Amino acid sequence: MPLHLYFEHENFVVMYKPSGMNFHTEKEPGVVVEAALLLQRKELFPVHRLDKMTSGLLLLAKNSATAQALGALFEQRQIEKYYLAISARKPKKKQGWIKADMGKARRGSYKLLATQDNPAVTRFISVALREHERLFLIKPYTGKTHQIRVALKSLGSPVCGDTRYANAQEAGLETRGYLHALALRFTLYGQTHTFIAAPQEGARFLTPQAAHAIEQWQKPWELF
Repeated sequence: MPLHLYFEHENFVVMYKPSGMNFHTEKEPGVVVEAALLLQRKELFPVHRLDKMTSGLLLLAKNSATAQALGALFEQRQIEKYYLAISARKPKKKQGWIKADMGKARRGSYKLLATQDNPAVTRFISVALREHERLFLIKPYTGKTHQIRVALKSLGSPVCGDTRYANAQEAGLETRGYLHALALRFTLYGQTHTFIAAPQEGARFLTPQAAHAIEQWQKPWELF
C-alpha cells in the first residue's frame, strides 16, 4: 500500500507509513522525500524514524522551529509512542518491563547488555491470539535503534517477519515484519494531540482475533 496523509496541521503532518518503505532515500526515495512530494512541499523535517519493516504513524514537521520543538519533546520523553507487534513465540513473561543497556552485535544488529548505565526502557502487555501467536502492546520510554525488536527477542518472542532478529527461514515466509506504530500523544504549543491508527496491512494483523484485541486498546495510555 502507498504512503498516505493521516493528519495535517499548520506546523506538522502525521503520515501513515506502509511496511517495506525505507525511511532514508536509498535506491528509491525514502519516506520523508515521498511525503514532501505527496504533499507538494519543498521539504519536511523528520523528528523521529520508523524502521523499514515498521508500518504506522510517522510525525514530520513543516518548519525548522517546529522540528526543534518536537525534537526537544522527544528528548524530554514527552511524546508518548505506542506500538503493536506479533510474535509466533511464547514470551518468558506476558507483561512487564525490559530495562538494559544496548550494544552493537554483528552485521548491524544490536543486543541487550547486562549493564544499566544508559538503558533502553520498554514496557509491554500481551494477549494470546491464534495458536502460536501473541499480540504485544508496547510503550518505549527511550528511543534506541531497534529497541522494540531487541526487547522482544530478549523475551524469546522475536517479531514475526523480522529477518534480522527472528529465525531467518521463518521470517522469510511472512508478507511483512509485524511491528506497527499504533499511536502518538503529545502537547505542542499548548495544544494536546492524540493520533491512533490500526494496521492496514499484513494477514496476521487483520485476523478477527487481532482486530478484536486491537479494538480493546484504543486508549493505550490508560493501560500503562
